[in-house]
Amino acid sequence: MPHLDRIKLARLVLKIGLGVGPIIAGIDKYFNELADWGMHLSPLTTKVIPISVPAFMHAVGVVEIIAGIIVLSRWTRIGSLIVMLWLLGIAVNLLTVGMFYDLAVRDVEIAIGAFALSQLTAAYEEQHADARETSKAPGFVSASTR
Repeated sequence: MPHLDRIKLARLVLKIGLGVGPIIAGIDKYFNELADWGMHLSPLTTKVIPISVPAFMHAVGVVEIIAGIIVLSRWTRIGSLIVMLWLLGIAVNLLTVGMFYDLAVRDVEIAIGAFALSQLTAAYEEQHADARETSKAPGFVSASTR
């Protein structure tokens, strides 16, 4: 497999995983089948938020769904940075719970993957922008027009 194909495949796998994962977690904030999401919420947060824990988790779910959709869209680079920051925020929340340290570490690791996706996407977009510019250059004959 050529080098660029492996990079494209890595970007695609990260894009799907980091797009679909938040959507699934966001939808589950309404059903609590994967986890009891409210128990992962820091007591500090529950004291500050002006709404019930279930209502807050529903709002969190909406944000996660939107972030996942952005990752899957043509705005992958910004969406992956949103997911990265969101996951780091979740990790901080989990640390303040006083347990779930394993989940906090996992979320930091996934955030690193989201950052990697943003960088792969930036490189991919730059490469394609350069290719478009080259094809517009005077005197350039593409392989398809030969």
